[in-house]
Amino acid sequence: MLQQTLAYLHLLALAVLVGKVIFLSFVTAPVLARNLEPESFARVVRQLFPRYYALGMISAAVGWATITALAVLRGFGPFDLVSSALWLGILAIENYCRTPLTPQINELSDTLTANRERGLNTPFIQKKRDSLHRLSVQLNSAVLVMGLCLIGLV
Repeated sequence: MLQQTLAYLHLLALAVLVGKVIFLSFVTAPVLARNLEPESFARVVRQLFPRYYALGMISAAVGWATITALAVLRGFGPFDLVSSALWLGILAIENYCRTPLTPQINELSDTLTANRERGLNTPFIQKKRDSLHRLSVQLNSAVLVMGLCLIGLV
């Protein structure tokens, strides 16, 4: 019964992780971008992303804990070790995106807005902000690929 409960929690964590990435990337963000003014979109995104990454961190922690517990109960195998490493990688990515990356993007966006209001053109700041945003998209894609790999390991 314990193994079944752990397996269920592991699958639930995996479903939440992959589902959040797909829903945000292919449903939420495009709809919001099409229907909100840029200022409103920015406000919504600033409220959404810390929670989005926190949900990913919780899913990754539950996924890692459950696969580790299952591995202890049934003896560590190569799939358990790979799954554990993937979950820890996802946790690290989600934490990085939530903690330093998103605040850096927000700070650069605020600087760009303030500079535009003063009539200043700051292409270096724009380039840096765009580069960090691109990194966040790439990391989000990596989390999706890692989640899909975890599905394959189940």
